[in-house]
Amino acid sequence: MKIIAFAGSNSQHSINKKLATYAASLFENADVEVLDLNDFQMPLFSVDKEVVIGQHPLAQAFLDKIATADFLVVSLAENNSNYSVAFKNLYDWCSRINGKVFQEKPMLLMATSPGGRGGASVLEIAKNAFPRYGADVKATFSLPSFNDNFDVEKGMISNIELDNQLKEIIKGL
Repeated sequence: MKIIAFAGSNSQHSINKKLATYAASLFENADVEVLDLNDFQMPLFSVDKEVVIGQHPLAQAFLDKIATADFLVVSLAENNSNYSVAFKNLYDWCSRINGKVFQEKPMLLMATSPGGRGGASVLEIAKNAFPRYGADVKATFSLPSFNDNFDVEKGMISNIELDNQLKEIIKGL
């Protein structure tokens, strides 16, 4: 099984990328590729910009990566209760090429944040919106208080209860 994992963040130290990487590692016998949104930076989307440059090749490259996946593991950063600008921009460019950005792929949709709500707002937005864009959201997971519940050096959830919750979700997939 091929898993594509990514964070909806362009931070070089993305806590969501750490969570997505860890979650993807829990799938047995999977070939995992972790994408970095920094590899897909494009000008700020606008229809005027699209008229001038057409469909951006990096958006197509991202869609091509999604096409290779059997399963998607996505963890979204929350900026002011919504998607990060980096993710939203990529999402907008891609949707102009293929309205089913996620290409009907099954998905584990997650979010984390330093706060106690664990990206709950962006997770709720995505859970409702992504199916309209071709995501088959099989499960969601929120990791609250990242700094208290994730061991960055070990690259894993340190809170046993939350770690077991994620493992049970993945086992059920």
